[in-house]
Amino acid sequence: MRHVIVNADDFGASSGTNRGIVECHTRGVLTSTSMMVTGAAVEEAVDLSRAHPELAVGLHWDVIGEDEREFDLDDHGAVRDEFAAQLERFRELMGRGPTHIDSHRHMHLDDSVRELFAELAAPLGVPLRGDGQVRFVGNFYAQWEWGVTDLEHVSTRALLEIIREEVHEGWTELSCHPGYVTADYTPMYRHEREAELRTLTDPAVRAAIDELGISLESYATYARAAGRA
Repeated sequence: MRHVIVNADDFGASSGTNRGIVECHTRGVLTSTSMMVTGAAVEEAVDLSRAHPELAVGLHWDVIGEDEREFDLDDHGAVRDEFAAQLERFRELMGRGPTHIDSHRHMHLDDSVRELFAELAAPLGVPLRGDGQVRFVGNFYAQWEWGVTDLEHVSTRALLEIIREEVHEGWTELSCHPGYVTADYTPMYRHEREAELRTLTDPAVRAAIDELGISLESYATYARAAGRA
């Protein structure tokens, strides 16, 4: 059986990001999201998650934001402290732990902290992006070259190709970054988010998933399937 989780990064980053993620969940194929407890609109994200309880919410660990502030990953004490602080903040906001763990710009996959993050995530008993529990596919993205946009990579055609060719037996996460452009949030990856939103809410995508016999799941349903509810 093939199971696919469609997961959006950056929940809480801005009101436009929050709105786009929820719209892709209610009108499209998005099932899960990763929340930035450091985000300017994180309280709104929490309220939206409570209004949409089927949307699984994990922790999007963030130490650089969009201003690329410096953080020394070689300082493992600082990494441990920041992980503990953000996890505690997540629990305070959500009243529970995260359904999964990942990080902004895949910082946790850096060679200097990869093993440390595996250690930090293990007691939580939830998937850590890249740990092999759920296969990660991240090529639904419009900037394959930093700062160079090609919206064809986030077109319906491109997403259908990814679904047909990269969702194999077992569990797969397709990551995405939908959202609406707002004046208060100006990341490098900005207008591309609205293009992703259009694709993720295209009825042809859900129809293809159903026709291929793929089960559309979330990180919450993964936990139940794995006996971790």
